[in-house]
This record gives sequence, C-alpha cells and structure tokens, in this order.
Amino acid sequence: MTSKAAAGESVTHAGDLVRLDFELWSELGGKPELLDTTREEVARSADATPPEGRSWGPRPHQIGGEYFPTGIENALVGVPVGEEVAREFAPADAFGERDPDLIELFSMHEIQRLPEMRREDAHLDLGTTLTIDGRRGRVVTLTAARVRVDFNPPFAGRKIRGKFKVVERIEEAAEQVRAIVDLQYGRGKEFHVEVHDKTISLKVPDRSKFDLAWMASKPRVIDRLRTQLKPHTIRVVEEYVTPTAEAKPADAGKAATTADAPAAEKDAEPATASPAKHAPRKAAPAAKSE
Repeated sequence: MTSKAAAGESVTHAGDLVRLDFELWSELGGKPELLDTTREEVARSADATPPEGRSWGPRPHQIGGEYFPTGIENALVGVPVGEEVAREFAPADAFGERDPDLIELFSMHEIQRLPEMRREDAHLDLGTTLTIDGRRGRVVTLTAARVRVDFNPPFAGRKIRGKFKVVERIEEAAEQVRAIVDLQYGRGKEFHVEVHDKTISLKVPDRSKFDLAWMASKPRVIDRLRTQLKPHTIRVVEEYVTPTAEAKPADAGKAATTADAPAAEKDAEPATASPAKHAPRKAAPAAKSE
C-alpha cells in the first residue's frame, strides 16, 4: 500500500460508519450551554443525562449523515481517525440564523383549539412546545389574550463549538447493522444480528415489539441497510412465545394426594377391628344345677 493510500485510509469519508466521541456546546450572550455529548464527565459537570436507550461512551455515527446540521457534518469529513479536533461554527453553518418572520402571534382562542391543548394534562407556559399547521414552535410571550410562538430551530442564531474524536471505523457487517439500528432507533445492542451470505437476520428484542417508535423506525432501518450493506435479503424476526400455565404449589399438592389415593387404598391391608370395641360379647354359660 502506498503512503498516499494509507493516508487516505486514516481520515474519514462521507458515508463512513464510525464510533464518534464528542461534546457540542452553544453560546448565547457569552454563556455556554451543553447541547450533546458522549463524555460522562462533561455531562455530569453540566448536570445532563444520556438520551433514552443510550449510554455514555463513543456512539455510532455516519459521517456526512443527518444527526448534526449539514455544516457540522461536512466538517467531520476528512477528520483523522484517532485524533481529537476542535471546531467552531457560525450560526449559518450550524442551526441557522434567527428569522424574525418565524415568530408569529396567535389568539388564545386559536391556541386553546389545538388538539394538544384539549388534553387533561395540557399546560401552557413560556417554553411550551406547540404544533400549529404541522410546524413545531415554542411559546416566547404569553398574555390572557395573545400567545407569541417562535418557529425558529431551538438553537438558531447561536454560535456552536465542539470537540470531536473518531475513535474507529465500524467495519464488521453485524456491527454495521447494529450501528444503523442505533442511528435510526436506538438500543442497537439489544438486537440479535446475524449476517450470512448476503442475508441479514435482525431479531427484535421483547421491549421493542410493541414500541411505536420501532414501528416508525423500521422502514428507515431497512432502507439504510440496503444502501449501506447491499444485502439480497433482510429478515426482521419477531418471536412471540405463548406462556404455559403452571400449577400452583397448593393445587399441585392436592392433585398429588388425589392421584395417589386409589393406589394407597389398593395396597393397604384391611384393618383388624379391636375385639374390645367391635366383637359381640358372648353370654357366660349358665351354671349347672347339682
């Protein structure tokens, strides 16, 4: 292998599946805010918790994918594998500039008619997220008659800085399958994966069988598996075992006693009655007269 080829292998390329260690911060008014991280010590210092179904440590990531904004993803192309790099991003290269036209005013009557505000647990306050005409926005001002909603992305207008380390490429086929499940759904380690002769078998764990998030993610998982690994067949296996009734301890003892009773009666010797209690008493012979 030439030194040029070796150098090409030591940096990331668009589409690579890797394990990424990172921390990502936003800045607003000079105040930093942690957006996301894989590093436990960083998260603890910011009082953050890992996303559901994930744990601390390097995460599967597809270089140039859709997890980060496009500008951040593009900056991860060509990063040396195994080296930490620091990057800063202007708002336009991250979550975009704030657009004043995306801050809109609604009457309280309009807001109260939204399906999510008709639930018993509905709560309206500053920061409440609402879905209006298919758009998600946050309440930024609130009066008795008017509600102002901001439809800008949550971190629009903020500078972003991050530290990134591509720990390794994910090369083994089964691990690539788990990585794709993790990217599209999460809980990749809980899926049993087998890859043989261009056939991928993906066994769904019990907790995911009735999970609506998995049902929504499954088409995307299948599409990414086809694109990334190009298999002939993908088998998604869901097993449902019918539970068998087990006899309760008390019932089992009763059943055993009933079953054994005939044998006991058959094998037992007939009981001999006590003469003192059951034999008729004979009359004493009459005395002979002389």
